[in-house]
Amino acid sequence: MRLLVVEDHATLAGQLRAALEEAHFAVDVAADGEEGHFLGDTEPYDAVVLDLGLPVQDGMTVLRRWRAAGRAMPVLILTARDGWTEKVAGLNAGADDYLAKPFMMAELVARVQALVRRAHGQARSEITLGRLVVDTATARVMLDGAAVRLTALEYRLLAYLAHHPGQVVSKTELTEHLYAQDFDRDSNTLEVVVGRLRKKLGEGMIETLRGQGYRLAAG
Repeated sequence: MRLLVVEDHATLAGQLRAALEEAHFAVDVAADGEEGHFLGDTEPYDAVVLDLGLPVQDGMTVLRRWRAAGRAMPVLILTARDGWTEKVAGLNAGADDYLAKPFMMAELVARVQALVRRAHGQARSEITLGRLVVDTATARVMLDGAAVRLTALEYRLLAYLAHHPGQVVSKTELTEHLYAQDFDRDSNTLEVVVGRLRKKLGEGMIETLRGQGYRLAAG
């Protein structure tokens, strides 16, 4: 899963990126509203963390422009004020959730995870597909009741497929949602990761549909 963080405070932006990457998200960061709007308007993010007090263009304007253009990714807004009027304005502008600064980083990560789950129609953190269980809150994967150790990239790929049960996901879509913008996207990397996952999960777990993409088997 790939996220966008739009935050002008460099230290906080770095902390957000570190915490979200530790939760196995791929993360892009924008330092002002104009850059944030451009990235959110042109890249397929699974969720956005958007500060309202941004330079160049404020977060509320960015949010309204995204929604007016039909951009529907979940957005969690950050506000330095705890007043109810700003929260209501943000929600009415199209935000899905909000946090007032200061906040606990663990709460922000949990809220982002919940937004991503709900956007894909998942009510619980555990996604069960037959013998396979993917816990998106803890990034734990179980196969036949035994833990499977995965790298961050392997987990992101598996989690993305698990969020789209029964669906064929193209290589292009997977690439767009697995890697941050600054990642060197070698065309062979995806096949290598799928190959490693098949060794750990069994050959029949991830199906290849030639010319279409990949699908996670029912288990």
